[in-house]
Amino acid sequence: MFMKDTGELDKKLLNTAPDKIGEYLKENDKYLAGGDKSFYYYFKDIVDAKNMRLKDIYTAAGVSESYGSKIVTMEKHTKNRDLIIKLCVVAHFALGEINTALKLYGFNALYSKNRKDACIIVAINNRIFELTKINEMLAQQGLEGLCEKGD
Repeated sequence: MFMKDTGELDKKLLNTAPDKIGEYLKENDKYLAGGDKSFYYYFKDIVDAKNMRLKDIYTAAGVSESYGSKIVTMEKHTKNRDLIIKLCVVAHFALGEINTALKLYGFNALYSKNRKDACIIVAINNRIFELTKINEMLAQQGLEGLCEKGD
């Protein structure tokens, strides 16, 4: 089941009576921010839609399968925003998908007024999904690269 977008949920809320909000919340729990597994469901749905395997994503992001799995399922919560960005990049997420994933995980979306984020945005918009190329772009601008290790 793929992630419902905000517009679809907004339409449902337009026709939801106050006494039916509980039903809406229950029905759409996995799509709502702040749910224990909302990031995992979102991330997994996109990865599945792209016919990718989580194992391959962890490897490409430079994290072990066990650690990556704990981060994605939120069994272990990382404070490292770069790690979530790396996982999304190697999974070929589009900019909007990365921003949604970051928000669901509890981080700020990529921000065009932030130098590092601006470089990442340009890379993603130009379909550059290789971490080494993104880190080279960042280094050329005198910026710190995406984390070299998991956490």
